[in-house]
Amino acid sequence: MEIVIAWLVLSLVVFGVFVAVVVRGVRAARRGITRARREVRRTLTDAALTARSAQPGLMGELARMRRELRLSLDSTRGTLSAGAGRDPALREALGLLDQLAQHAERLDGELALLMAAEPDRARVSARLPDLRGRTARIRSSADALRQAAQDRARHDDTAGLDALHEQIALEANALRHWSPVTGQITGEQGFGQVTDRGAVRREAVEDGD
Repeated sequence: MEIVIAWLVLSLVVFGVFVAVVVRGVRAARRGITRARREVRRTLTDAALTARSAQPGLMGELARMRRELRLSLDSTRGTLSAGAGRDPALREALGLLDQLAQHAERLDGELALLMAAEPDRARVSARLPDLRGRTARIRSSADALRQAAQDRARHDDTAGLDALHEQIALEANALRHWSPVTGQITGEQGFGQVTDRGAVRREAVEDGD
């Protein structure tokens, strides 16, 4: 009876582990599919904006604003993420960029809505000054973060290179000043000492005779 109970308990445990693994796998697959769909949709949108931004007129200008806004934020995120793992200041800057990205998403939504569903060109023209100003402010903030991160990385690399250069120069100078180690005899010194001892022995033998 005890064997049967143990077998049932073990079966339940194995079944529970199996269910947990399956659930986690399904969730991971769903996240992967969602991420893949989002990336595909983003790629298609970027391609469409690139094509439409070359067009003249209001729609072309709206497309250019959306495209430039995305490029600025994406390049800044890439720059900050590259060093955030080893620099807490860049991780803090990423948090600020996330907040800025929320404003950019709302602005991008407004621009997309005007491009897709606003037939009144006069209304679009009236809103252009405000849209341009908000786009410029967001891009300016993103560019400031990216350029500051680039300057920080360049400064850190220059400082590290200067310190390494000085260290190597000191080591090179030390390597050029060599001297015998205490307790060791060079080849010429050893040969001279052996010759001297031999001569002393010969003189002692001749004096004895």
